[in-house]
Amino acid sequence: MKNSMRLSSLLLLILATQELEAFQMTSSNGDVNSQNKKSLSVPNQRRRRVLQAGAGGIFSGLPFFGNGGGGVDAAVAATIKNNKTGGGGPTNEVVKVVNGIKHRRLGGSDIVVSEIGLGAQRWVSADFNAPDKDLCYQFMDEAILKRGVNLIDTAEQYPIPSDGRTANEGDSELLIGSWMKDRKVKREDVVIATKITGGRNITPRNIEADLEGSLKRLGTDYVDVYLLHWPQRYSPQSNWGQSLKYDIANDASPYWRRNGGPTSFEDLCMAMEKMIQKGKIRGWGMCNDNAYGLTASTRTAKMLGTTPPACLQGDFSMLDRKSEENGVAEAASPFNENVGFMSYNALAGGMLTGKYLDIPAAFDDPKRERAMASLEKPRGRMDTRGWGGTLYRYRTESAYEAIADYAKLAKANKMSLTELALRWNRQRDMLTTTLLGHTSMAQLKETLDIFSIKEPLPDDLMWEIDRIHMRNRLPLFSSNSVGKDWNGEGEIGEPIP
Repeated sequence: MKNSMRLSSLLLLILATQELEAFQMTSSNGDVNSQNKKSLSVPNQRRRRVLQAGAGGIFSGLPFFGNGGGGVDAAVAATIKNNKTGGGGPTNEVVKVVNGIKHRRLGGSDIVVSEIGLGAQRWVSADFNAPDKDLCYQFMDEAILKRGVNLIDTAEQYPIPSDGRTANEGDSELLIGSWMKDRKVKREDVVIATKITGGRNITPRNIEADLEGSLKRLGTDYVDVYLLHWPQRYSPQSNWGQSLKYDIANDASPYWRRNGGPTSFEDLCMAMEKMIQKGKIRGWGMCNDNAYGLTASTRTAKMLGTTPPACLQGDFSMLDRKSEENGVAEAASPFNENVGFMSYNALAGGMLTGKYLDIPAAFDDPKRERAMASLEKPRGRMDTRGWGGTLYRYRTESAYEAIADYAKLAKANKMSLTELALRWNRQRDMLTTTLLGHTSMAQLKETLDIFSIKEPLPDDLMWEIDRIHMRNRLPLFSSNSVGKDWNGEGEIGEPIP
């Protein structure tokens, strides 16, 4: 039995090696022409098997996909050390410190990112308080040219919201590109992460075409990290808590299956490797994926001999710790898949600043006159009609209770709630970097100062935070307002299977 398993593993390894050799031959000859395209595709039979089996099954017997006997053997250790993504070290290790800001390895790659990154989602957007071009230039001048930050996160879909008049999709990338050109910034001094729009748009053809658009807008010939924005996944964790269970009917729906279903992991890995071989990206990853997508992507890449993803980007904060509890943190560990983690919404849409404690967000305020005043003069995006509806997950009854307790804890320890939230975030083992958006220079300088603090939060304080969390566990998954007549719909009308 063991001999047959070893033989099967060896045959699969030989097949993967042949695939890689064929791919590398086409890459060394320049662009892949129509006669050579077969080397970039995997037989349909094997593609279906991976989609069905995920990262286990046919992979589990390979020497670098688990050792079967427990513990970390030499082969597993070698995968971390000799990871094809380059750097040869574990994700999140501190490589250097620049002006008080730590720079960490992203996954097993040679990409090194500051532990705070500039989030450009709302730059030059149609929001009431969106930073304009001049202010965004000031953000980048201060953070990147003066304070040791090197990471900017954007997407082809940014800014959000874009109304087609004052703001258009792609304007965020155009802004970053113009700043680099105007400031004559050395390209290697900035790490740019951008994203292809997700769902059915994620195909090998669109990966290349959309990347070309991003490169043109950014005014560069490569991006450091290219992310899949919202891959097709169906689980409560990647759906922000609206769904109550995985629904196989969604996965089987004609919407996804009409054209053969979601792009296979093999085709994704091959498409990203093609971009790496062409020098157009240094690494890749996923945004808003789950443990299944992370593991299947890394294992497929390693089976094919292509570059594994370097990172997963996701929602994470003191209010939203799901990625530590749903298998993502374990999968991303350097002892397992060795994938970095970029967190966003570390302040839960502004809720963890405490600004909505005395007077609730407009959508939650029982006093109509005061709620209307908040809508007319919003304190932040939770008071707006757009974000106020879609970000309700941070404003459940449990969330308000947890935030109030966190605020008391911060005050007792002589710090702001913002400082408590960001320092807690930075100390989580899973995190490589925290992406933050700002609407003023005062906000930016405050967060930069917080990330320059060398001392970690003491263990007893971290435990008190855990105790609050355990009383209000994953509050974004809870709702005390679910109506009997909602008929299977959530707060904003989305279906709840």
